[in-house]
Amino acid sequence: MELLDPRVDFVFKRIFGSENNKDVLLAFLNRIFTEAGEPPLTEIILMNPYTDKDDPLDKQSIFDVYARTSEGKLIDIEMQLFNKYDIEKRTLFYWSKRYASQLSEGEKYPELKKCVTINILNYSFLKNEQYHNVFHLREDRTGISLIDDIEVHFLELPKLDERSVPSEGGLINWLLFLKGADTSHWEVLKMNEPGLEKAMDTLQYLSQDSEARRLYEARQKYLHDEASMLGSAKLAGMKEGIKEVAKNMLDLNLDIMTIVKATGLTEQEINALRK
Repeated sequence: MELLDPRVDFVFKRIFGSENNKDVLLAFLNRIFTEAGEPPLTEIILMNPYTDKDDPLDKQSIFDVYARTSEGKLIDIEMQLFNKYDIEKRTLFYWSKRYASQLSEGEKYPELKKCVTINILNYSFLKNEQYHNVFHLREDRTGISLIDDIEVHFLELPKLDERSVPSEGGLINWLLFLKGADTSHWEVLKMNEPGLEKAMDTLQYLSQDSEARRLYEARQKYLHDEASMLGSAKLAGMKEGIKEVAKNMLDLNLDIMTIVKATGLTEQEINALRK
């Protein structure tokens, strides 16, 4: 039996975002926060639990896992299978909406609670070797915190070596499971992290369910198509930008071969720009 890919957001939410699996989510979050040097959570409340009404092809369906702690801290976990580009701006945009939405008219600023965004990326993003990076609002030179209300985690799966199975508990066990580590390693991962057993059982159950597999395949196709369109749009935008550079070089009366070498455009394309 071929297992479904837990990195597909539809499957991820079934595993971590259902009421029956709140204990799985709590164990996973505690490993994330413990590694970041923060105290563990004791309780979690799902704000948008998975239901059968979540249609993988419905743009209104939200496949983030959105939760609140007993102290009111808000946590948003998003699985990104493909690079949608501008992830840092997109993250801040949705973080700010989440933060601002807490206040109704007439309520006071002190009532705002901390918002945490956790991005799990199936692609490399940051220019370092760490698979787990955490960002806060700090003064650049002294490290003094302005306010603790913003916290952004990036977990980058490609930076993990799935052949290096750890011999102790920790976040890396969860991330190896998500990355699709060889199932022959599952026993070791479960021994390291007992909370993973229920996550694995859920994935196996879903993989055997014909309706879940149908929805998974539909979602997977949708995500691949979306990624292809985004990639094509980015390439088209780059091409237009290169043409603008070539036009500026023509205006400076640079010779054709110089422009060819600088832009990668052909002589015919550059000559067409003269018109």
